Amino acid sequence: MQHHILLVEDDEAISEMVRSYLVKEGYQVESAFDGEAAEQAFRHKGPFDLVLLDQMLPQRSGMDILQCIRKSSLVPVLIVSAKDTDVDKALGLGFGADDYISKPFSMIELAARVKAAIRRAEYATGRSPSGETPDKKASVTLGGLTVDLNNFSVLKNGGEVKLTAKEFHILKLFMTHPGRVFTKAQIYGMVWEEEYYGDENVINVHMRRLREKIEDDPSHPEFIKTLWGIGYKLGESV
Repeated sequence: MQHHILLVEDDEAISEMVRSYLVKEGYQVESAFDGEAAEQAFRHKGPFDLVLLDQMLPQRSGMDILQCIRKSSLVPVLIVSAKDTDVDKALGLGFGADDYISKPFSMIELAARVKAAIRRAEYATGRSPSGETPDKKASVTLGGLTVDLNNFSVLKNGGEVKLTAKEFHILKLFMTHPGRVFTKAQIYGMVWEEEYYGDENVINVHMRRLREKIEDDPSHPEFIKTLWGIGYKLGESV
């Protein structure tokens, strides 16, 4: 299966160099040269298997486009930027990027990062390279919690945990994307599949009820951690 990549880079020389290399590697590549074009391409020319996103873009920043993508999609996003500070990297990863590569970079390294990000995404969603769902990904187990992705059931230390549909999909989101930080807007977009209008109470209530069912101590959660001012992520200790 040929993977489809959205390449967002305002420097046309760099864009063409990257596009040509990835095409030779067997990828289908759609190019965009500014933030507005990137958003339009993502909405109308996908679906994409990965987005290569420059951080500094005309019209709209790469971070703005990243947040826009994360409202509706878990597609892997690899930030490519001349900014190489820890703050810039933390900001990008905190907003939901999967990886960060600094300019200048080698094409071999870039291709390896692209391949790894797509492979991780396929593993997390239970897809093989052919697009099929292998039996071994029927469930995910972390820290005594087992989520059956096909039968919508959850076991904690061998005992059944009864979740509502929304609670299950929230938990599945975190269990299949360990290490990923999700904002409340992203969780709402993924689970409810609707535009988020800032009603935090909906997320707060569902998160509280979910924690009451899966955590030993809901006041000090181990499975789903709160990152104050940012969102939530799967606990590193599980």
